[in-house]
Amino acid sequence: MQVNEREIFDLLESRANPASGEAQDVVGRALLKKGLSLEDVAILVNTKNPAEVEKIFEAAAKIKEEIYGERLVLFAPLYISDYCINNCAYCSFHTENEKLSRRQLTFEEIADETKCLIDMGHKRVLIEFGEDPDRNPIDYVCEAIRTIYKVRSGNGNIRRVNVNIAATSVENYKRLKAEDIGTYQLFQETYHRETYEKVHRGPKGNYDRQLTAHERAFEAGLDDLGIGVLFGLYDWRFEVLALIQHANYMDKTLGVGPHTISVPRFRKGNGINYSPEYPVSDEDFLKLIAILRLAVPYTGMILSTRESPEIRTKGFKLGISQASAASVTTPGGYKKLTGDRRPETGDGQFDIQDHRSVDAVIKSVIKDGMIPSFCTACYRSGRTGHNFMDLAKPGDIHNFCRPNAILTFTEYLEDYADAKTKKDGYLLVDKHLAEIKSDKLKLETENRINDIKNGKRDLFF
Repeated sequence: MQVNEREIFDLLESRANPASGEAQDVVGRALLKKGLSLEDVAILVNTKNPAEVEKIFEAAAKIKEEIYGERLVLFAPLYISDYCINNCAYCSFHTENEKLSRRQLTFEEIADETKCLIDMGHKRVLIEFGEDPDRNPIDYVCEAIRTIYKVRSGNGNIRRVNVNIAATSVENYKRLKAEDIGTYQLFQETYHRETYEKVHRGPKGNYDRQLTAHERAFEAGLDDLGIGVLFGLYDWRFEVLALIQHANYMDKTLGVGPHTISVPRFRKGNGINYSPEYPVSDEDFLKLIAILRLAVPYTGMILSTRESPEIRTKGFKLGISQASAASVTTPGGYKKLTGDRRPETGDGQFDIQDHRSVDAVIKSVIKDGMIPSFCTACYRSGRTGHNFMDLAKPGDIHNFCRPNAILTFTEYLEDYADAKTKKDGYLLVDKHLAEIKSDKLKLETENRINDIKNGKRDLFF
């Protein structure tokens, strides 16, 4: 994989001032759900006419609805060790940060943190480690995964562990594959090489090691791969085109496009002196979410608690299909939380903007008419890699997403919800159950809902 910077810059320059109607033509092509060319994307990122931007938003919402439906998958990050040998300017885990009280969790502490997440209602986690081969070796990572999978609390357990570790070798990725992980996620942070080399020091400073990691992971058998950019490090328009370039390369070369694209935006953290040279406004941030949804319609899109509740709510409608909820970004932080979601002590990787509990997030999602989902069915049913893409690209994954979202949400309502959430949640379940077109699938979903109410768990299609 090589990023063709010259092509991107040429397109941004040549399409700097799109003619009237060009953006509308691109939106029309996007509605076919076949993706967009780099030239098309260059037109959209340069479109400034408010009416045309609104059309982009409308089309993105429509495509998200048609492919992924009304559901929003919820997860939580689980930070296990913040020891790191890199000195990345934008990250509070950087080696020179003397303000950080570093921790590496024991396996008992990992189990305690996992129990906290289960008791919130979570079913999937994304585990996070700093890069430190001595303190965070692959043996430690694998044992952490096994520990998480073993924890049970009440009716709950973590059913899928997704992984974010530093770029590594094929052999180490094979070790992750053997632990039955879900998605392997790694961000390029910025695709602009000069900027990348300026903000990174340490092993992560190797631009090409980072860029080719997904190919090594795929060679090792990991076929659900996540990519992303930390917006603010460089011009967001360049980054969006580079993301599309990377996604197209993966699709063409590996036969499998990115399972997810994440869109974190730079946030300050304790001990970070860096200020972004290319800050992204709220308006442009929502616009880039919509454009990515049009350009890569099949991919899951992830939004974190770096964003405020207001921005997250808007993003969910424009194309986001997965979101973290009740996140803590410091090792051992979940056990320290109080019921009112006390803010972190300053040792987190970044400043969180959405401090709401899982229940508060779910109440908001219900209010907006979406189904909160804790589904992990695709991972465990073999709908990964090529199999997932064959369903996602034509929009057929929707046939699994709605009933599985309903079933996992029913579990949440039975096991974790307060009276109001339960009442409002079941009204939403009834509404979306009625929208299942297949009478056979609707009946089977109804039967499984009743089974859950009678004590059964982990039912999925």
